[in-house]
Amino acid sequence: MDKITFMGAGSTVFAKNVLGDTMLTPALQDFEIALYDIDAKRLEESYIMIDSLNRNINAGRAKISKYLGVENRKDALRGARFVVNAIQVGGYDPCTITDFEIPKKYGLQQTIADTLGIGGIFRALRTIPVLDDFAKDMAEVCPDAWFLNYTNPMAMLTGFMQRFTPVKTIGLCHSTQVCSRGLLSELEIPYTEPIRERIAGINHMAWLLELADGDGTDLYPIVREKALAKLAAADNGTEETPFHDLVRLEYIRRLGYYCTESSEHNAEYNNFFIKSKYPELIDRYHIPLDEYPRRCVNQIAAWENDREKYLSNEVSHERTHEFASYIMEAMVTDVPTKICANVVNTEGVIANLPREACVEVNCMVDVNGIVPCAQGKLPTQLAAMNMSNINVQLLTIEAAVTRKKEKIYQAAMMDPHCASELSIDDIVRMCDDLIEAHAGWLPEYN
Repeated sequence: MDKITFMGAGSTVFAKNVLGDTMLTPALQDFEIALYDIDAKRLEESYIMIDSLNRNINAGRAKISKYLGVENRKDALRGARFVVNAIQVGGYDPCTITDFEIPKKYGLQQTIADTLGIGGIFRALRTIPVLDDFAKDMAEVCPDAWFLNYTNPMAMLTGFMQRFTPVKTIGLCHSTQVCSRGLLSELEIPYTEPIRERIAGINHMAWLLELADGDGTDLYPIVREKALAKLAAADNGTEETPFHDLVRLEYIRRLGYYCTESSEHNAEYNNFFIKSKYPELIDRYHIPLDEYPRRCVNQIAAWENDREKYLSNEVSHERTHEFASYIMEAMVTDVPTKICANVVNTEGVIANLPREACVEVNCMVDVNGIVPCAQGKLPTQLAAMNMSNINVQLLTIEAAVTRKKEKIYQAAMMDPHCASELSIDDIVRMCDDLIEAHAGWLPEYN
């Protein structure tokens, strides 16, 4: 019996989405499912839910097992063909709180802080050592398994795994699947299916380079026209209702192209929008400062309200757009599929980005694995935007590998948002405060 291991199974709702998808995929319905977490309560809740789901939608075909704690991690991984990663090291309390509150003392405001910026840097530094331990276990007990990473910061974690471990790794995000249709819906642009799109860049800053509908009509001219109209209304204060995607529409106005990830994310990936010297930009672009802590609090409350629904015997599922089950299905059946995923740019898939960068591009999947599709060069301005983020990603990985504080400082110094708001001395002091506050969550740095 083939096996899927889910790391961080206490993420109950996400585990339901990914594992429920596999149960609705005929080629995967008989797989053993191993649930792993270090939180006993959350693991038990996920086990109850997945076990019920298996009975309700899969006729009990899958064997469900659970593994608690580091001492049982190898057994959870042993013999796995696919390993799905959804861990969050340090959780909301204390680590996410720390990632927001200490930078605030230096006047640095953030929205999400899980992908780039000082919050993304320290999230990576907490997580990479854990993934390194996963990789060592996998090399011993499931050396041929594919590691499907869903944890942020995506490019830093996936890039580390692909460059510094022997584990076959792919990074998967949700934003590429919904980017085009979300844009067309928000701008009220009619279209026919199937959408034809080309996306390339880096995680959370991949670019919608081409967009056409099922009839072959190029939709970018009307997208640009409508985007400029929305921005004009916001600039003039004449919006009928607040439009919350203005950062990405500003990308269209200034750079010519739309970006895959949301405006609340992209507001903090550059030096344009969150600026203490220009506080009016927060209102103008509807930027939700401290958005991720709010989401965490709301998600915790929502889980308390929804727990019984997920833990009931009536729990059910419909297949989602998450790529995990489609990847597994293509590898098992050898029926190819196309995905958008994060891979190291070793072969120069994007010709004008560094070979060691982790890029997000279309890939083909079959029994032989995952092959990225060559994209040529990005428009220069888009490559430049990506490079401002890649610099931080590469330095953060280097910090995690070398355990040198100076690399942490350099990563923060190169971050567009940190550098535009703080002096070098304050950046170093802020990093030192975060290192101290994360005692127990980070290895020793020298």
